Amino acid sequence: MTTTRTTLSELTGDYVLDPAHTRIGFVARHTMGSRVHGQFDEFEGGAYLDGDEPSKSSARLTIQAKSIQTRNAQRDGQLSGRFLRADDHPAITFTSARVSQTGPATFKVAGDLTIRGVTRPVTLDFELTGAENDRSGDRRVTLRGGTVISRRDWGVDWNAAIGVMVGGKVKLEFDVVLVPLS
Repeated sequence: MTTTRTTLSELTGDYVLDPAHTRIGFVARHTMGSRVHGQFDEFEGGAYLDGDEPSKSSARLTIQAKSIQTRNAQRDGQLSGRFLRADDHPAITFTSARVSQTGPATFKVAGDLTIRGVTRPVTLDFELTGAENDRSGDRRVTLRGGTVISRRDWGVDWNAAIGVMVGGKVKLEFDVVLVPLS
């Protein structure tokens, strides 16, 4: 929730991701019903926020596919190599096409997600969870959001012959901290 002193209008401007405080993660079902949680450690992006007319807002994100981390080096290698083909497609990108406000602090962000060179439309649900100044007086805007995708839509298939069994649905999770572009 935004602080009582901050209105959406006050948030209008250009921002970049704070990589030290932002998490780009995912959850996928693995064999025998367990879940694999992971994240990407290398990414960059930004947003233009228009508090008066959220539909004029936009966002972009570029993730380095090889930066995938699941706390298992062998699995990370399989995901980076066989699933994401990071050598041929080093970046995963998202570019917004449309933003709509769905509640006082909730938004839908529709855009194009590109994985392995395949681009498909997705819609992310976001909640504005905070907007305040840090100790040095710099504005920080925090958002939490995500969506569920079918990895097969991007050609990210599993192969039982190599022993990799991951569910078809992947939940994408975003804990975002934006700082003003200086």
